[in-house]
Amino acid sequence: MKKLINSPENVVREALEGIVYAHSDLVRVHYDPNYIVRADAPVQNKVGVISGGGSGHEPMHGGFVGMGMLDAACPGAVFTSPTPDQMLEATKAVNGGKGVLHIVKNYTGDVLNFEMAADLARAEGIDVEAVVIDDDVAVKDSLYTAGRRGVGATVLAEKLTGAAAEAGRSLAEVTDICKKANGWGRSMGMALTSCAVPHVGKPTFDLPEDQMEIGIGIHGEPGRVRMDLKSADEITEMLMDPIITDLPYKAGDEVLLFVNGMGGTPLIELYVVYRKAYEIATKSGLKVVRNLVGSYITSLEMAGTSITMLKMDEDMLKLWDAPVKTAALRWGV
Repeated sequence: MKKLINSPENVVREALEGIVYAHSDLVRVHYDPNYIVRADAPVQNKVGVISGGGSGHEPMHGGFVGMGMLDAACPGAVFTSPTPDQMLEATKAVNGGKGVLHIVKNYTGDVLNFEMAADLARAEGIDVEAVVIDDDVAVKDSLYTAGRRGVGATVLAEKLTGAAAEAGRSLAEVTDICKKANGWGRSMGMALTSCAVPHVGKPTFDLPEDQMEIGIGIHGEPGRVRMDLKSADEITEMLMDPIITDLPYKAGDEVLLFVNGMGGTPLIELYVVYRKAYEIATKSGLKVVRNLVGSYITSLEMAGTSITMLKMDEDMLKLWDAPVKTAALRWGV
């Protein structure tokens, strides 16, 4: 597999160096342990919001560090959970006196390590809350999880909670927004190709040219079914039906529709998918009032897409529209 790297061992470190060279106005990078913090951290009298996970899903999470979103992100090795010391040091680095929220995708390593870091931070007098994101309707359990996986709703939760924290809300209020985003969000993804982890150097799984995997995970975990390749409209229907039929949607609801690229999918194809997803949502009586289209939570160079829908209310719309300035997401500034 051809990759633009120097060595697998150094890819995360060198990517972090590139991030700080490119975005030193927005972030600082700390090494050993590795974490990314917003340039003005800690912001006093503001809830700190941090997340993290294995590298290889860029721009999540480091690309979302900045005003109006995350205060810090902890990047692990590729597809590998960050360590408790990374999370602890990031927590201390963003503690401005109002506590810190951990946003944790539901992968066993992430959950265990964030729990350990939270306990250590509390022992040092920092008030910490945590919300586990588990929005994937594809499968109940996977190679990496007990229960549903955390996928696209993570990005939306980070934006909404970041805005709530920026507005000066309390730790309890920010935590409630995150819980609502998780409870009201549903996602499902698919793959046209595998990806290759740098230190492995070959595809994670074999997927013939004429087949696709529905319900794939962001680490290459198997999905619901492998089948012959279908048209974009047929694929979109396969993803949208489980999302819409899962709680909490009903006719008349306002929703945010997020069509995400897995890393190797051109934007033109994502808009083809968005077109059909919008039509399906509208036909189901849902009102699409906000959207996000692009590659925001990826799986290295995997070709494919995921769809996330999030039920919105008036407060969440205000938080979504609030200014944000990060490397990968910015508006209103």
